[in-house]
Formats: sequence, C-alpha cells, structure tokens
Amino acid sequence: MKYGDFVVLYETLAGTTKKLEKISILASFLPQLKGQEELVYLLRGRVFPDYDVREIGISTQLAIKAIARASATDAVKVTKEFSRMGDLGDVAAHLLGHKKQSALYHRDLTAEHVFASLSALAAIEGKGTVDKKMSIISELLISARPEEARYLVRTILSDLRVGVADAILVEAVVLAFLPDSEGLLEKVERTYGLVNDFAEILSMAIKGPRSFEHARLIPGRPVQVMLAVKADDLEDGFRICGRPCVFEHKYDGFRMLVNFDGKEFKLFTRRLEDVTKQFPDVLDAVRGHVRGESFILDCEAVGFDAKHEKYLPFESISQRIKRKYDIDDLARTLPVELNVFDILYYNGEALVSQPFSSRRALIEKIIKQKPWAIRLAKQIITGTLEVAERFYRDALKIGEEGVMIKRIDAPYHPGRYVGYMAKLKPAKQDLDLVIVGAEYGTGKRAGGLTSFTLACRSNGDFLEVGNVSSGLKEKKGVEGTTYSELDEILQKIVVKRTGNTVHVKPKVVVSVTYQNIQPSPTYSSGFALRFPRISHYRPERGTKDIASLEDIKKELSKQRTKNTGAHSL
Repeated sequence: MKYGDFVVLYETLAGTTKKLEKISILASFLPQLKGQEELVYLLRGRVFPDYDVREIGISTQLAIKAIARASATDAVKVTKEFSRMGDLGDVAAHLLGHKKQSALYHRDLTAEHVFASLSALAAIEGKGTVDKKMSIISELLISARPEEARYLVRTILSDLRVGVADAILVEAVVLAFLPDSEGLLEKVERTYGLVNDFAEILSMAIKGPRSFEHARLIPGRPVQVMLAVKADDLEDGFRICGRPCVFEHKYDGFRMLVNFDGKEFKLFTRRLEDVTKQFPDVLDAVRGHVRGESFILDCEAVGFDAKHEKYLPFESISQRIKRKYDIDDLARTLPVELNVFDILYYNGEALVSQPFSSRRALIEKIIKQKPWAIRLAKQIITGTLEVAERFYRDALKIGEEGVMIKRIDAPYHPGRYVGYMAKLKPAKQDLDLVIVGAEYGTGKRAGGLTSFTLACRSNGDFLEVGNVSSGLKEKKGVEGTTYSELDEILQKIVVKRTGNTVHVKPKVVVSVTYQNIQPSPTYSSGFALRFPRISHYRPERGTKDIASLEDIKKELSKQRTKNTGAHSL
C-alpha cells in the first residue's frame, strides 16, 4: 500500500472539522487495511497500540538535523525556516520540494516500509543511537515526496494534526464493518477500553460482530479506567446514580491500576503509563495484603506525612510518577497509601460485567487492610440526603477532596464518562486543560517559557480557551511545580516556533482555577477563562481527561444561571 494513500487521507481529514465527515472519510478508507490491520496506528500518528509504552523518541533538534541531511542543506537553514514557517512538517515539504525538482528518479514510499522504519526507531539504544536514528529518518525523507515528508515529520514528532480522536475512529470502524448491527457501538467502545489496541479492534470488526464476545482482559496490559461525571450537588448525584447509591471518600491522589498475572506485578496510571519501578512501597503493600492468584485492582494512591500521620495534597507526591532515580529514597520520604475501591479481574475471570456491589464485596474479602499502606475506600450506602450530607461534611473535615457517588448495580465501563459514577467537590471554578503553546518570559523570568496557552478537547482537536502565567512556584524546594521545571518539560515537546512563542505537543495537563468563563473571538473555542491560575501539574492525566468544549459550555450555562438568580434576589 502506498504511503501517499495515507497522505491523501490525512489532507482530507485535516480539511474538515465536522465529526460525521471525519467518520465517513475514515470508514471509506479502513477496508483497505484488511490483512495489515497494524497500519491503523498510522491514522493516529502512532506505530504502537495505546497500551505499549514504547515511543519513537525523536526530538525536535534531531528532526531538524535529519531534514537538513535529507535536503542536502544545513541545520542552521532548517532552523531559520522553522522560525519563519512555524511547522517542521511544512519545512520538510518546502526544502525537499526544491530538491525533488532536480531529482531524476523517484521510488514510491510504501506504508509498510514507513511503519517498519518508524517502529525500528523505538528499539534503537546504546552507542551510536543518534546516528542510527538519523539514518532511518533521512532515508525515509529522501524517498518521500514533499507532501509525504510533511506527515512523516509530524508523525515522528507525534503531532499529526488531523483530528482523529478515539471515539471518531471507533465509530468509523463500526460504520465500515458493522453498520447493520443494532447497539454494537457501545460494545465496541467497551472492548476498546479493555484491549486498548485499534489493530485488534479492526481485526475483530472485519471478522464480524460475534468476535467482540471473545474480547477479554489481560492482567499486565493497562486498561482505561472508568471515568466519573461531575455532580452539581448531592441531589444531582442521586439523580445520576439512583436511590439508594454508594458514597465513598474522594481522595487527593492519583489513579493507579494494580495488575498481577500470577507471576509479575504491574502498576499503571490512568494514562496507561507503567510506574511499577517508581512505587516499590505499593508493591510491598499489595504482595503482603491482597490474596489472589491474579487480579486487576482500581485504586487511588495518596501521599502522606509518615511522621505526623496526615495526608498530603497530590502536588507533594506528583514527582514520584516521572522519577527514574533515587526511587527508594523517595518512597521513604514521600510514601503513599493505596486506597482500593474496585476490582476488574480476579483469578482468571473478568468482573467488568458484574454489579459494583459484588465487586466491592469481593475486595472486602481479599484485602487485609493496614493503615498507611493499603485500605478500602471508606464507603456508605444510602438514599437519604441527610445521611449523605453528613458523610460529605465528614470527608471534607478530614481533608478529603469530596465524595464519589456510584450506582450500586453498575458494571465497569472502561474509558467512558457514564452515569455509573459521579464526583462531587466543594464549589470551585476549576478545569483540567492541556497546554498547547507557550511564550518566553521577560525580566526575572527571561529565558524560559512562562506564559502558557490552554486548550480543551473537541472531536479529536484541541481548542484554545486562554493563556495562564500564574500559579507556579518561582523556586525549587517549595511544594509544587516551578516555572523552570515546566519549561524543561515543554522544551522537549516543542513542534513549532513563531517569534517568541512555541507550539507544543498536547501532552502536559494542568488543573486551572479561574474566576469565570466569557465568550471570546480571540480563542478557537470561542471562549476564554478570566483570571486563570495553575493549581496543579497533573503528570498522571492525559488528554482524554481534560475538559471538553461541551464541559466549557455547561460551566458557562451554570455561571449564567447563578448570576441570573443572584440578580433576581
């Protein structure tokens, strides 16, 4: 299959922002992948399934050098063009376009060759790594037509920009292969949440609807966690989850899935990142206090001060998620307690279809609780508002974030915001958003990125909702993320430069507080946050976790209702 066929598809997808059009375009293309389903990863600018932690691992600077070599120019010129054009993909197309005009011979680049070459990049390590990677990228670019070079570079930098979200691709698969199957979309969505592999989903769809009956959980492979919708108040929680329902403490930590396949333990974040090595204390707690031949537990890891025996905010332990060194020291100085609240798999059997009440009863049997090591989420079941209010107040009094509200008979639906679970926190204007751009600072903050462009998600795209430059710490040693630390993280994922500003891969998620939301033609979402402030850097969260455009509109509607009510008093 020609790589140019993918490029035509990319251009067509990039030419529309309409979800239904994207689904239709993809559905027409997908049958061509029969027999080589792994090429579906290229539709999302990847070469590995979501559960696979391997990365192509190419920096902007290495891409610049590869473009220079392939176009027979120098890195200085490429960098200059990058500053002028703002997109390395466009730079590659421009410079290689000039070279192609004088070429006497051209060989068509195949999708299979591109896929194999990019996959090989992730396996290269040790002495000579840079040169080996440069050779592979340069060979691809030399063989590529200008428009192919554009998307090769964007794929290498994980910035494809064609707006293909998971939900869009799932619906395209259903439309292409299962159009007459009543109600199958939800089953395909659920299956994707379990396997996290679009090649596997595509293969199942090609075989027919019945193949989805055989999808199964595999301990050791990360699963997308079930997500909670926001409740406006306790009565809204009852509306979402029914009466009676379950109330649990909402902890100020981060989601962790504990996997045991009978031989090996694996720990994953909600972003599907493997953090097994970073949390030896969690492994010790699970080994000594969970009984079972195999299992997958859904938990919250919460930091605590061992000396004073009190819980700490998420910011105090966030550094443990990414840390690759001094792990044992950190485990002693920044310990975590594992709060278990659900189980997805036990002793060879998937439990996601069983009611929550049964899953809770099982973890009560198999977990031996130990304070400051591992315990069950504190829980009550009630249909009475007064009892729920008392439980909520008590949770806040001891420093918890709020409460989780759950439907008693609910199955576990991976990767979805469904009405099986809701969360309630004290009224506060805050959203999780992703950084898509930044600007260099001046004065005492000169030299680093200090002003950040925020975005929400919308059908596979990211729409800007404002800029934020406050909330981070100035100096290290103070609890929380510093400007220099965030600058270091963002510099590694820059894909576009224009003067004093940069465009970065949408990977860094932050929690942001704000005064209110207002309509604004300045930003692509049509809205802007007024007086935003970063409250937390969230390394354990991904773009699936950030606020959607619909969430922004909902918050604005609630804001207007509140203001109208206040004016009528």
